[in-house]
Amino acid sequence: MLIEPMAAADWPAVEAIYAEGIATGVATFEAEPPSWETFDQGRLPGHRLVARAAEDGPVLGWIAITPVSTRAVYAGVVEHSVYVAEAAAGQGVGRALLQALIDSTEAAGIWTIQSGIFPQNTASLALHKALGFRVIGTRERVGRMPQGPLAGQWLDVIALERRSPLI
Repeated sequence: MLIEPMAAADWPAVEAIYAEGIATGVATFEAEPPSWETFDQGRLPGHRLVARAAEDGPVLGWIAITPVSTRAVYAGVVEHSVYVAEAAAGQGVGRALLQALIDSTEAAGIWTIQSGIFPQNTASLALHKALGFRVIGTRERVGRMPQGPLAGQWLDVIALERRSPLI
C-alpha cells in the first residue's frame, strides 16, 4: 500500500469517500462533504494523506487533521478524520493511514491526536484502540443526526486521544 500526501487532484476521490462515510450514518454529523476550498483551509497541509494500492492507483482512503485551537499552548493538539472507501474496507487501509498520521505528527512535534467516534462505529473504535488511542470519556447526546438511518436521533460521541510517548 502506498501512503502519500493528498493533492488537490485527489479531491474528487476524497470527496466521494467522504460522501460514502456520511451515507453510513455512523461516521459524522456532517450532511455533505465540504468544498475543496473549505477542506483545504481547515486541514493542516503537512498531514493530509491518501492511500492507494499502487502508484497512480485509485484513492482507497484518506486522513487529515485540524488544530483544536489557535492558542499557542494547544499547538501540539490536533483532531483527525479518517475515511476508507467502502470497496476497500477490511483491507488495512485505515490502519495504514492512521499509522502514517501518527508517524507524521510525532515527527512534527505534535503530542496529542484526538477524535470523536460514534459508539455505533465499532470498526473505527477498534482500529483506534489497536493503535494506542484511549477512551477519555463520552459526550452524551452531543448532537442530533441530520440524515441516514439514525436521522433525528441524539447521539453520543466517544472521545479518544493518543499521546505521543516521544514528546
